[in-house]
Amino acid sequence: MAAYTKPLPTPDQYSKGFWEATKRHELAVQYCPHCGTYEFPPYPMCPKCRAMDRTWKKVSGKGKIFAFFTVHYSTHPDFVEDVPYTVVVVQLDEQANLRVPGNMVDLKTQDIKVGMPVQAVFEDVTPEYTLVKWKLV
Repeated sequence: MAAYTKPLPTPDQYSKGFWEATKRHELAVQYCPHCGTYEFPPYPMCPKCRAMDRTWKKVSGKGKIFAFFTVHYSTHPDFVEDVPYTVVVVQLDEQANLRVPGNMVDLKTQDIKVGMPVQAVFEDVTPEYTLVKWKLV
């Protein structure tokens, strides 16, 4: 594994479960056992029923591109050599408003279209961190 020099997340009490799952090459999001609502990004309280006890639930990692945007100018020096790059927002199959962002691994920006089916893939960037990315199904 080559040395990874880009910034990495700082997991907190709310996002720790997400990063633990990615390390296992699984996609997990917060889940409310009271009303069955999935939530990403993680919050301390369910947005639907206001329950405070949340769990992490593994999801399929399958979905469709909901939106995308291309970054042409990096505000962080570690990403200057990567521009332009495209970030996709994927709506997961489990719930209509459950969306997770990331980068595509196998598709050029000009070929990306809203509605394309994708699957989560995982990139181990350090021994401690694994990033979620997306590939065309």
